[in-house]
Amino acid sequence: MPQLAVFPKAFMQALCKDGTMRVSEWIELAVLLDIEGLEWYAGFLEMNDDRNWPEFRKQVEGHGKVIPMMCCSPDFTHPDKAFRDKEMVKQKRWIDMTHTLGGSYCRVLSGQRRPGLSMDEGIRLAADCINDCLPYAQERNITLMIENHYKDDFWTYPEFAQKMDVFCKLVNSIHHPFFGVNYDPSNTYLAGEDPIELLKCISNRVVTMHASDRYLKEGTIDDLRKEEGGAEGYAKRLSHGEIGKGLNDYEAIFTELKRVHFNGWISIEDGVDGMDQLERSVAFLRKKMQQYWPA
Repeated sequence: MPQLAVFPKAFMQALCKDGTMRVSEWIELAVLLDIEGLEWYAGFLEMNDDRNWPEFRKQVEGHGKVIPMMCCSPDFTHPDKAFRDKEMVKQKRWIDMTHTLGGSYCRVLSGQRRPGLSMDEGIRLAADCINDCLPYAQERNITLMIENHYKDDFWTYPEFAQKMDVFCKLVNSIHHPFFGVNYDPSNTYLAGEDPIELLKCISNRVVTMHASDRYLKEGTIDDLRKEEGGAEGYAKRLSHGEIGKGLNDYEAIFTELKRVHFNGWISIEDGVDGMDQLERSVAFLRKKMQQYWPA
């Protein structure tokens, strides 16, 4: 059966920007949930000091949980090679971070969709950088997984490979035993596309998943699709919410994942309205997972 983790979506500002929450506080909240793991974020302020890394692992494992996957945001589509080289150095440090924390999966992205960047050039730049990092990851038994992402919380432009055609072309250009996909169905809506259609294109490459749900605050899905996918800022029509009550069809998602024998981590990006909401989302996914992957 796949295993369940949580990500501190509601506390990113506090953990990464103003320091009003300590990582240890988040750990103590998260371990009370019915989960096996805590997804990490490389941008937690306290991760700047690598002496903290083994201490956080010790705290999490002391509660019988693990840190399976790292969320980080390399920007590999910048036109300046010196910039990209620095991003690869950062990515390799995040791989080291994942390894020290005891994780097995570290995210990569394509980069920002800067004005004037063509599809072919962006794919070439991103693929070259990811391929450069893969031997380093393999040496540490870390799988790099690329997410069908919308936009890092702290980026100016949206994800270069946000759209399905670009994402699939990039994924299909990289073949390595330590490379796969982190599938996020909610992000597909932000591109104005169908998450099940995307999943069926890349399901055999999926190694981890982000679980969340999105709600239409106004208008219809057709209205969303008519809009420019990935304008700066998040789509105003959509908001995060409790899993199982939004747009995502988890019956269809889990049917396809089970078909391809998925057995990886599912990490919840939720709880923006509080820990009670996150607890309900955990309960929904736990029940749904037991339905599709009975013990």
